Amino acid sequence: MEFDPRTQTLRCPGCGTSIEITNDREKIQEHAVTREARRTIRAGEKTSHTMICQGCGAKVEVEATSTAAECPYCGSKYVLADKQEDVIVPDGVVPFRFDKKEAGIKFQEWVKGRFWAPGELKHLYQKDRLQGIYIPYWTFDAQSESDYMADGGIRHVQTYKNSKGETQTRTYMTWHPVSGHIGHFFDDVLIPASRKLDEGLLKDVDQFDTREVASYAPEYFSGYASECFTVSLDEAYIDAHREMERRLEDFIRSEVLARYDDVRNIRMTPFFSAETFKHILLPVYTTAYKYKDEVYHVLMNGQTGQIEGEYPKSIFKIALCILIILAAAGLVFYFIG
Repeated sequence: MEFDPRTQTLRCPGCGTSIEITNDREKIQEHAVTREARRTIRAGEKTSHTMICQGCGAKVEVEATSTAAECPYCGSKYVLADKQEDVIVPDGVVPFRFDKKEAGIKFQEWVKGRFWAPGELKHLYQKDRLQGIYIPYWTFDAQSESDYMADGGIRHVQTYKNSKGETQTRTYMTWHPVSGHIGHFFDDVLIPASRKLDEGLLKDVDQFDTREVASYAPEYFSGYASECFTVSLDEAYIDAHREMERRLEDFIRSEVLARYDDVRNIRMTPFFSAETFKHILLPVYTTAYKYKDEVYHVLMNGQTGQIEGEYPKSIFKIALCILIILAAAGLVFYFIG
């Protein structure tokens, strides 16, 4: 039986029999960010195999009975790892919301919108290169309080007469010291627990609705792979604070700009309390393909269907477009002349 994203059940593809998957949201726990909590994290019972990609070295967890043979990151072949890695049981999982067939249709529509892409790209979805994989994430909650100081600028327009007696205007800014306080609760700040995917692409598709997190159940992974986390909790905690501080700076900038025309030299002293974390898995469809010795990646959010990707540009299409433009310009000059 395999997980069916459409019905959110475990379903037999042969006879259609479905089994409900228990979602006990009380099991989705937030853990206090303390050294003791980090030390007491334990690996759960392992029911999967650790596979290592021969091409990029990614470590992926697959079912013991899985026939998946290609890496979702670079397309190379898997080999069984000599050492089976421990797996930390996630606190929750956002299940896939549509199946591989529907993902292929979405990918095809995305490809059709890539005018400059070579024709070969349009057939990738037919080659079974699109794979569903659960990506590990850390999430962080925190109550933040921050005093801040900054310079608020007021724009002035001055009218004056130049040496010739002509009236002119000039614009200048006067800067004024500003201070204030920002309080904000951060809920589920997402930090990837893996570095294998392109950070820019992943950032563009990781707008997940974590309110749909379900309690962990192995049934969600039937027919899908999941990656082992490789970013430690300590590393992720530092990244989360950087992200929170970046957002706080944006809040401060918006608050100052509500009263001034410009802002500069933002300084703040953030304090975080009631900090918690959890480890979850999020759904992504991914494909990797080679085109003239270059590897390109496309990612699709398995919850929302949002797609971001790299693709080669067809030299033929670019050259043809240039020729058409030159021909059109030539005709215009011909008729004008």
